[in-house]
Amino acid sequence: MSMKNYLIAAMVTLSLSGCISLAGNQNAPLITSYVLEDAGHPSLATTTNPRTLLILDTATNAFYNTDSIAFSRAPGTRGLYQYARWAERPGKRFNELLLARLDADRIFATVASSGSGIKGDWLLDTRLLAFYHQASTPPGSVRVELRAEVTDLRHRTLVARKLFTVDIPAPTYNAAGAVSAFNSATGKLLDDIGGWLETLPSQESAAIGSKLP
Repeated sequence: MSMKNYLIAAMVTLSLSGCISLAGNQNAPLITSYVLEDAGHPSLATTTNPRTLLILDTATNAFYNTDSIAFSRAPGTRGLYQYARWAERPGKRFNELLLARLDADRIFATVASSGSGIKGDWLLDTRLLAFYHQASTPPGSVRVELRAEVTDLRHRTLVARKLFTVDIPAPTYNAAGAVSAFNSATGKLLDDIGGWLETLPSQESAAIGSKLP
């Protein structure tokens, strides 16, 4: 095959596989970016812990550390929506929502990011373990798993640790339905985290934990 014919064949192959698009193609699918929101129920704490709580950036398991929206059609498998994505990566956006929620709920006297330079008493460390649309049967549901740890910075002790799991049905069998359920799941998760933090001892003498190395 001549070089000219080879190049023509290669361009046709790329075009059919969707790797390139032609200017003015009205049939090209649009990519929609979604913003993760807190659809929960913020409420002022009945009592305020006098401590300053610092919040670490939420860590995220590798597969979910992307702006793509994850789904699962079979146990033990994961995929990514092709034409829908997050405006911000879930871990980063969740951390912003967590900080805003805890500040609004007034569970602690002061809530700040760990990188703010503020001296804190306790440190909240969170890790997003799962964040996907279970889509094996319509319309499916979303599953969110998060591990949280609170550490006493002064005494280097583990105050508490908890695994949170939330499953919320999706209203429709598509990315938009999944995002709606993700918003509800995020709100429920923030509700649960706030409720858990309120149960932790507010007095110095009542704190019980394990010494960290």
